[in-house]
Amino acid sequence: MRKIVGIGEAILDIIFQNDQPHAAVPGGSTFNALVSLSRLGIPVTFISEVGNDRVGKLITTFMEANGLPTDYVDRFPDGKSPISLAFLSEHSDANYLFYMNYPQERLNVPFPEINEDDIFIFGSYYSLNPLLRKRMVEFLNYARERKAILYYDPNFRNAHAHEAIRLTPTILENFEYADIIRGSDEDFFNIFGKTDMDKVYTEHIHFYCDRFIATLGSKGVNLYCKGQSRHYDAPPIRSVSTIGAGDNFNAGILFGLLKQGIRRRDLEHMDEQTWEQIIRCGMDLASEVCQSYDNYISKEFANAYVSSLK
Repeated sequence: MRKIVGIGEAILDIIFQNDQPHAAVPGGSTFNALVSLSRLGIPVTFISEVGNDRVGKLITTFMEANGLPTDYVDRFPDGKSPISLAFLSEHSDANYLFYMNYPQERLNVPFPEINEDDIFIFGSYYSLNPLLRKRMVEFLNYARERKAILYYDPNFRNAHAHEAIRLTPTILENFEYADIIRGSDEDFFNIFGKTDMDKVYTEHIHFYCDRFIATLGSKGVNLYCKGQSRHYDAPPIRSVSTIGAGDNFNAGILFGLLKQGIRRRDLEHMDEQTWEQIIRCGMDLASEVCQSYDNYISKEFANAYVSSLK
């Protein structure tokens, strides 16, 4: 059975509403996507790191309870597990503060099993961090050699916008590895200073990767493929938190790719109807997460969603 392998940070998100702590949940961009995928019954593998402390134990216990094996999670004895504070605005958007204390030696884990047509998801600052880059490239090369589908989400937050020029060569290298790129309009404004996704595609992405999905929040989704674009409207929802929305959109896209039986060799021949069904899966999961304070879809929603597609 095909599986999804992801690499990224594992972090404890403490969510504040009206400047008061409201919830504390394990998170991280790839982490959130994999939790939702596991709840949908997809086999997943997660490559990450946590401290050998109480927060790290909380995260790994949550992983085990949600079908994420901890075999490829480095539990470092020096330093502390990362924590983020997420402050929700009146529009339910989040501003973040991060607290991290990593050791010098990181990601001391072996390569997981990856087979042809598995999916490998990577992204965020984790994929750009100079301290991790050498190890990250080793995993990317391994996934490509094993003929996996590589899915890249830059997830480039405003906190790193001042580093955009320095990090752009690494971002472009990630574009070159990717078979599919998915990012928000905010990501590309922070990277390239542009809000026109047509220009982002033609001027920065198309040369490296032909398949680009741009998410525009409540304005919907643009798909760019074979030099053409298509727009999909987002369903109207009442959002309580946008934390995890993009991560679960990613989960929906990956779930859709597997549900449609799309293999690496099929990517360049996908028709509009297939793409639409896959993007609707992304929208379904993102919409669900926006209506809760969790970083991932609920088990109840996952069970009902899988049943609805049978």
